[in-house]
Amino acid sequence: MYAFLMSGLQMNSNNITEPNSTNAFSRLIPLGWNETFQAYYASLTNKRGVPARVSGVRKNSFLVTDGTREWLTTVSGSLLYRSDALYPAAGDWVLVTDSVINDVFPRTNLLSRGASGGRGTIDGGAAQEQVIAANLDTVFIVCGLDHDFNLRRIERYMTLIYNCGLSPVVVLTKADQHDTPEEFVYKVESVAFGVPVHLVGFETETGLHELHSYFGEGKTVSMIGSSGAGKSTLLNRLAGNEIQLTREISESVGKGKHTTTARDLIMLPQGGMVIDNPGIREIAFWDSGDGVQSAFPEIEERAADCRFADCTHTNEPGCQVLAAVASGEIQEERLNSYHKMKRELDYVSQRQHKSADRIEKERWKYVALKVKAIKKAQKNG
Repeated sequence: MYAFLMSGLQMNSNNITEPNSTNAFSRLIPLGWNETFQAYYASLTNKRGVPARVSGVRKNSFLVTDGTREWLTTVSGSLLYRSDALYPAAGDWVLVTDSVINDVFPRTNLLSRGASGGRGTIDGGAAQEQVIAANLDTVFIVCGLDHDFNLRRIERYMTLIYNCGLSPVVVLTKADQHDTPEEFVYKVESVAFGVPVHLVGFETETGLHELHSYFGEGKTVSMIGSSGAGKSTLLNRLAGNEIQLTREISESVGKGKHTTTARDLIMLPQGGMVIDNPGIREIAFWDSGDGVQSAFPEIEERAADCRFADCTHTNEPGCQVLAAVASGEIQEERLNSYHKMKRELDYVSQRQHKSADRIEKERWKYVALKVKAIKKAQKNG
């Protein structure tokens, strides 16, 4: 099974592991080391350091681990100023010499979003990317069954995750606050087609054992959700101890106040890892992709039968999506959510090919032409 370990590993003089030791690689397997990362390491002609995984992100430094110990590092100047280099994120594999990161391995996947401040602008676009975590197997969308519960937000999370090529799982926390929490599951399943939905109680063992199936040796799960959704408490329950500090629920707003301000990769005693993240206030998109198609499959399915191939599903005759809304087959709120995210992702796609200034000029040129046409029509009318 671990034949890829036999190539050996040349270590530095810090005695982190023994030179050419198969055991050096075996210590990395519980951290998610596999054939892909092994192949990249073997392809390097200049192995500047030893492999380690980023287990924590701080303001100007990174915690890394080799499976036996964890230590603080910084990014080398050469890596920082290389235009083709990746900047380390939680879950990344890196090459480390002493306390310096010299290189970042290519990622198998990346969960990222647009940095806060993009939504609410004229285009809804973000100015820069915010990396959440790398090299993941599953992403938990954590939502509390209190004031945090919001189907539209869950749709946005799913679109974001699908856009990144990852698999979402919805975890509904605080289930023991309701007599019939299953009603919330039905609501989520009505918008999360094919996505696993789990109920978890914090006062009982409800649903906790079901989540263990997503973990195992080398498996990495990232948790995202708004502040107070219960991510830190969930992590504590999975780990069996107080990994992340939590405070009592605020009676006034019904949300938990927590101290998670950094991104940390936490090893679980039963095997596998969790990357906890600070609460997300804005779910802005950074990359374009097929996230909308995956998150709204019933709309895409009906759209294939529309009369016009370029139907916008707003007012065209023969639109099967609008017909489904009229018949109640598709919720109007869901179609509005679809349109909103489609516009945002269309802008992101344009931004990837044009400068923001050019897009803005074209937009206002279009607005000016529309205004001119309306005035002309009014004058002639």
